Amino acid sequence: MSLAVVTANRLADGRVVYLGEQGWSTHIGKAAIADSEVVAAALLAVGQAAAVAREVVSPYLIDVAEAKGVPRPTLRRERVRAAGPTVRPDLGYQAEQEA
Repeated sequence: MSLAVVTANRLADGRVVYLGEQGWSTHIGKAAIADSEVVAAALLAVGQAAAVAREVVSPYLIDVAEAKGVPRPTLRRERVRAAGPTVRPDLGYQAEQEA
């Protein structure tokens, strides 16, 4: 199995979030990384419970690769979601994110 993290959209504001050890974060660098199918299934179960509790919608696993200790999505779609909306990078919440 490749490395994976759980992602979803936060129900309150639609932001892309990642499941970490301390709960949901908008930064993929804080995501809990699954390195086995057992860990991935456990993380996804936590995400699905959050969906039932109406904290997030549509949790799912994405493949990642570690680069300098930080998970990076392997698929282009997920890289776009992690970077923020595809608008000018100096506007909106993505302007506040670390490079």
